[in-house]
Amino acid sequence: MNNKPKHLSKTLSALTLGVILLVNSSLTLAKEANDTQSAKGQSTQVIQQVVNLNNSTFEQLVTLKGVGQAKAQAIIVYRKKVGAFKSIDELTKVSGIGEKIVSQNKTRLSI
Repeated sequence: MNNKPKHLSKTLSALTLGVILLVNSSLTLAKEANDTQSAKGQSTQVIQQVVNLNNSTFEQLVTLKGVGQAKAQAIIVYRKKVGAFKSIDELTKVSGIGEKIVSQNKTRLSI
């Protein structure tokens, strides 16, 4: 026969439920933090993709360091007027793009 008072049994049930909820909340927060870190890692990978100067889209060009919307558009206009880039260093012929921008992005650029 169970000799525990009813209030003790209810207290233990409440404590057990509290522990279960606490553990579940902690696991949920840990999973969300992990998902956030994964998403940040994926966005970094997208930004680090190689950009082909002759085939890249406007959206790909603006991922380059120091290249905003105006410079990305200038690259596209240059391609249309002059033709395909023959070297990565030729990018300095685009208005507003100097050697610093080319050197900052050299590992990500291709022709």
